[in-house]
Amino acid sequence: MTPPEIALWLALRGNEAGLRFRRQHAAGQYVLDFSCAPARLAIEVDGEAHNHGNRPERDATRDAWLIAQDIRVLRYPAREMLANLDDVVRQITSVALQRRTTIES
Repeated sequence: MTPPEIALWLALRGNEAGLRFRRQHAAGQYVLDFSCAPARLAIEVDGEAHNHGNRPERDATRDAWLIAQDIRVLRYPAREMLANLDDVVRQITSVALQRRTTIES
């Protein structure tokens, strides 16, 4: 894992909301950076490579497949993990709790 992914993983593992996250989780032919299965949520940390070559198209294809499986995708630039980790974790936790509640009801 990259340093931004490690920072996010440590924060997600210790979340106070009781949400369970996995790292490097398989979904179909794809491997998600992080996921919260009960919330059907994928979290992707995108480095600079995601802005070059055919990566944007590949990411769009991947996201479309995940959305078709009712998996919500949250993408964050890697630099955001280092600059605003607490805000990112709050947003991820909020979305995960909302989705989990909706799915369970």
